[in-house]
Amino acid sequence: MTGSDAAPTRIDTSRPHPARVYDWWLGGKDNYPVDEELARRILATDSSAVRGARANRRFMHRVTRTAAEAGIRQFLDIGTGIPTEPNLHQVAQSVAPDAKVVYADNDPIVLRHAEALLHGEAEGSTEYVHADVRDPDRILRLAAETLDFAQPVALSLVALTHYLSAEPDGDDVYGLIRRYVDVLAPGSYLVMSQVTPDLSPAAIAKAAEHFQRSGTPFFPRTLAEFSRFFDGLDLLGPGVIPVYGWRPAPEDVTAQAEGIVPVYGGVARKP
Repeated sequence: MTGSDAAPTRIDTSRPHPARVYDWWLGGKDNYPVDEELARRILATDSSAVRGARANRRFMHRVTRTAAEAGIRQFLDIGTGIPTEPNLHQVAQSVAPDAKVVYADNDPIVLRHAEALLHGEAEGSTEYVHADVRDPDRILRLAAETLDFAQPVALSLVALTHYLSAEPDGDDVYGLIRRYVDVLAPGSYLVMSQVTPDLSPAAIAKAAEHFQRSGTPFFPRTLAEFSRFFDGLDLLGPGVIPVYGWRPAPEDVTAQAEGIVPVYGGVARKP
């Protein structure tokens, strides 16, 4: 899937990319000076950035395990970012070795890692689509080569929607996500997390300003705005909540003492 119908792979190092900024916060090495510069500027005004990135990653691990334990055997992860082990396919296939996972991202560096991503469990499969979330037709068409959309799928959009605008003449993020959800079979899961201004408004406002000055749109959302993504779906307990409080493991409980994480997470099931 990475070879046919592939997009150009030229890497633009003149401006930061969200996936590479996130990689720097996680301690990765697949980033450039321009990414590190932005990551450091944001961290200087928002001390929760690294803490939030790590809490968000653990949220993805717990949600994936929850979905696999509930019987989900198909996963579509859009905006996967640069792989940091354990990645989603490793978590899913540790529970269900026959799980099928498709990753999608528009960063050429992620494409470079696609060969490594494809090493999943022999019983299941792990594939990669090089495409932008704003092109659901392409992503869904290529993902359907691996996934059966007549059966439940866990759709993961983790730390992605705060880069998309809500304006109808812009990204129309609510309509965009609805296009993906409409394709999912009953019993499918929608997994999302999103930066919020609710818990640390001044720091998040400064972080948004840094992103926007770098050429990266950034749209933190309130609890009500984020919850809107789950309209018509059945939220799993404990509902929409800061990511470290979503069915926390002991390490998450410990991490909560380190301070606020201004990132909401939620998981819902399509009835």
